[in-house]
Amino acid sequence: MSALSEEIRSKIVELCSRYPSKQAVTLPALHLVQEIYNCVSDQAVEEIAGLLELTPAQVHDTLSFYGFFRDAAHPLGKKRVWICRSISCSLRGGEDVLRDVCEQLHLQPGETTDDGSLTIEFAECLGACDGAPCMLVNDELQERISVNDVLALRGSHD
Repeated sequence: MSALSEEIRSKIVELCSRYPSKQAVTLPALHLVQEIYNCVSDQAVEEIAGLLELTPAQVHDTLSFYGFFRDAAHPLGKKRVWICRSISCSLRGGEDVLRDVCEQLHLQPGETTDDGSLTIEFAECLGACDGAPCMLVNDELQERISVNDVLALRGSHD
């Protein structure tokens, strides 16, 4: 059975016309797969390699170079929460929010809740210092956050 749907396979093939080489499509293909499945399985790596006429090792090299990709053993939660810990956010309580959220959820940064609802991570800077402390929830910036703002994400069904 294929790890990638026909729709995803078609999108990856379509990307090839927008890049100078098939190898250059590796990164966007990995992003596409993770966006849909919350991880990139070994089978998906093999299928991406086949579509791009690369070896699985070449695709895995790209996958393992970047820290934001997850394998099937460590999938992302439904929501990926990056809590900023830049100096501005830290001075306004960002480090405390991260620590308290992790304590309450019994997690370390980079881990996912048992129910798969949240993956909590830290960011070095989200570039929203005037709204510190802030977090990125998937692709949405939230400013002036509290522990309760983060914990409330667990129950929301966006």
